[in-house]
Amino acid sequence: MVIVGAGAAGTLVALHLARTAGRRSTGIDVVLVDPADRWGRGTSFGTLDDQHLLNVPAAGMSALPEDPAHFVGWRTREETDGGDPATFARRRQYARYLDETLTETYQGPPGEFASLHHVRASAVSLRRTGSGAVVATSDGRELEADAVVVATGLPAAGHAWAPESLRSSAFFVPDPWAAGALDVVRRDRSGPGDVLLVGTGLTMVDVTLSLTDQANRSDRVVHAISRNGRLPRAHVPELKLAAIPDVSEWGSSLADIRAQVRRHLETVERDSGDWRPAVDGLRFQIATLWGRLSNEDRAEFLASDAGAWNVLRHRMPPSSAALVDGLRDTGRLVLSPGSVVEAEPLPTGGLRVTVSTRSARSTSEGEAPDAASEGGVSETTSYDVGWVVNCTGPQADIRLLGDPFLDDLLRPRGGASTAVVSMAGMGFVTEQGRLIDSEGRTDAPLWTLGALRRGELWESTAVPEIRSQALAVSTAVLDAIAPLPRRLADGRIVSGHHPAARPRDPLGLPISTTAEAATAYNAGLERLMRLQDDVEVPLREAVALDPDFALGHATLALLGHEAGADADVQASLEAALQAVLKRGDERERSLVDVVAQRVKDVRHQGARALMNHIAGHPRDILAVSAAVPTIAFSGVTDVQQEAWDLVEGLAPAYGDHWWYISLLAFTRQDQFRFEEAGLLAESALSCEPSSGHAVHAQTHVMYETGQHEGGRVWLDHWVTESGRSASHRAHFSWHAALHELALGDTEAVRRRYYSQLAPPAVTGVRALIDSASLLWRWRLTTSDWDAAVTHGVPDAPGNAFTGESAPPPIGSVLEAVDPIMVERPETPFVALHAAIALAASEQPARLAALAQHCRRSDDATMRTVVATVCDALLAAAERRWDAAATLLDDTVPVLAKVGGSAAQREIVEETLLFCLVSAGHAERAHALLDARLHRRPSLLDARRRSSLLVGGVTV
Repeated sequence: MVIVGAGAAGTLVALHLARTAGRRSTGIDVVLVDPADRWGRGTSFGTLDDQHLLNVPAAGMSALPEDPAHFVGWRTREETDGGDPATFARRRQYARYLDETLTETYQGPPGEFASLHHVRASAVSLRRTGSGAVVATSDGRELEADAVVVATGLPAAGHAWAPESLRSSAFFVPDPWAAGALDVVRRDRSGPGDVLLVGTGLTMVDVTLSLTDQANRSDRVVHAISRNGRLPRAHVPELKLAAIPDVSEWGSSLADIRAQVRRHLETVERDSGDWRPAVDGLRFQIATLWGRLSNEDRAEFLASDAGAWNVLRHRMPPSSAALVDGLRDTGRLVLSPGSVVEAEPLPTGGLRVTVSTRSARSTSEGEAPDAASEGGVSETTSYDVGWVVNCTGPQADIRLLGDPFLDDLLRPRGGASTAVVSMAGMGFVTEQGRLIDSEGRTDAPLWTLGALRRGELWESTAVPEIRSQALAVSTAVLDAIAPLPRRLADGRIVSGHHPAARPRDPLGLPISTTAEAATAYNAGLERLMRLQDDVEVPLREAVALDPDFALGHATLALLGHEAGADADVQASLEAALQAVLKRGDERERSLVDVVAQRVKDVRHQGARALMNHIAGHPRDILAVSAAVPTIAFSGVTDVQQEAWDLVEGLAPAYGDHWWYISLLAFTRQDQFRFEEAGLLAESALSCEPSSGHAVHAQTHVMYETGQHEGGRVWLDHWVTESGRSASHRAHFSWHAALHELALGDTEAVRRRYYSQLAPPAVTGVRALIDSASLLWRWRLTTSDWDAAVTHGVPDAPGNAFTGESAPPPIGSVLEAVDPIMVERPETPFVALHAAIALAASEQPARLAALAQHCRRSDDATMRTVVATVCDALLAAAERRWDAAATLLDDTVPVLAKVGGSAAQREIVEETLLFCLVSAGHAERAHALLDARLHRRPSLLDARRRSSLLVGGVTV
């Protein structure tokens, strides 16, 4: 494979080619063609000035989607302050990171299958051959390739705007990123000290910092002009999660989308206090929205909206913004709207530049891009400057670059050109990155990414986008030229190019059914992966299209049995058992058997069968979904370490797939590795904004780290937007209610309970686990707390919740739960919540019966941990507070055996706190609350701590 260009795009393609080939055990030889001395530099990261910073935090700059902390970890090893994911690292440091990561990859295990060679020359032309292509280089070589990836990155700076008198001047710097271009400006001490920068974007910011530091003249004033005179907005020091909108109903005209963008920005700013999360969330939907626009609307956007959008989207690091503000305050940086009209040389060197100016309508902070007229009266002014520096950014139209290689791709030969330009010449037209020729064909083994896809994606130049494209291109290249073997319906293994292979599921596993049924089945699996409602609807369509589709019937049976789907479990299982005898490979027969075992005995025989199946078929989405404990499935184990080992052991099978990263994010938060979990969740959501597993993980991260206000706002936004089709919405509402309770906003909890968590909106197991536990927690932590602290003395010191109303009654919740689930639960986790619900409803007789049921269980955790919690709750009901506290204290260290999350198990600690203060052990309760507050902020915990009487003093 030949990669033309060794900047960030080419380096990331080479990296992912090696990693993907290694996973497939496919041998590849990669050649990077670029005159640069090292890879990973390019225009963006080739600067040597340490003042030039990335404009994306380190957390978003990993080269590996499945390891979003990779760059942060690399920086941690490199420098003392490198562990902060919110840091804006130096650009040159990122170049070294790419260089070292690529080198280590080819020297590591993937290197067994991949070799890397760097040709230090420019590519000048390409010709097709019968089996691939040949790339000719500037030093006379011809490189034969099975596939070619065009990764030339950002084009050279464009300066067609400059009049001839300026372009021909020695005092004009046409490309500030050319090697040494600014050195002569920094050294100049003879001519006028001032410098004129044309362009006011991020390039201007970096150039200004380079030309105003201590190595420059102290009398220098930098004048920066652009059509609008707008400065990029700044990032804020405390970053917030992106608020990704659901754009499915935003329309397809520019006018419609403008209105929706404005609504989105206003809504997010109103709810979160900042417009930036709205802009960051839009980033993930830009390609979708751009794809809907007509060419006419795209042209209008480029002319009227692009500048305002870029001001909001491409922001300055906070430290750079502070320096720029300081320069403006002292008059050393002056911004104004204008365009260059003429330039004439000065006798002492430098230029007198005439600039046409007019008053411009500026976009206010956070305002949506707008097409309003700029108006104003034109005037001219002159600047006597030593230098003029072009900061207008790259030339958008590749036809004007004069790049021989790109020109050769566009050159007609044999009546057709190898490539055609996309909108406004901003790169090439492709099909998922594969070049389309002038006849509409994609048969040439040519791919591209990054800046050369701007015309069809618009946002396609930042590392997060390029990283995803590099992975997709690498996979597509290998699928095209070295496809894995495929299995026919009769079981034969054939060449990967064989045309009669079976349909495949979302992870590429073959399925024995028709193409139409496979499409419906895959739609159901994708809904399952995203944690969405109505999974069974497309599954029923699949088996209706193909009644002998064994996997479709088996999936319905499993979801009906374990996930509460609307399905006839026995009828579906019987249909699966009959169908798999007619048609099905080894994996499908195994999965049907697993479902039969799970229906018969989910906890023992079924669990063993499921794990054995996964060992042989780790990419089986349905099996893994059923095995991993989540809000959708109980899983195969309640032992934390076993669940962690299961998820982490799947890494080689899934790599950086968003669904697996979502599961891994939840595992990491369970391990209290919150920073890593948050980065993984963000990475997954950037690929699939509807990933319920990723949102669930991120929600836990925000709760456990005390981000209660931000967590509530972010979660509500997701549920309203990308999560509108989410299943288990009650559980997400429960999470939001926990945030509100931690903030002490019980009226918000009350509103949420009645609108989202009260029966009949929530019934069954979700009512037991979410609604009942919330009412108990609410009661213990607020309305009943004062009486426990003061032992019922109304006016005693320590009343923290005077006037607090009691939570709603729990009776209706228990009525919405099957009595069997409460009295004879099958799992420790459900049994624990049944005990809580019975205690909250003051039914000691049923609670005592539940304790006996637990003691008779075959499950050791039921017999020990859950039975002890039942005993403690019975003691509390009898106001034997010391005994209750002692029993609960004994269970806390082993409570993880019950399963569920730390936030769910916290209900036991809340009960322990209540029993401690009721028993008069304020010191112990104080210490427990202190430890919690040290772990995470909580207004509720702080209020309770301050209400305690310790040593005779209310603290």
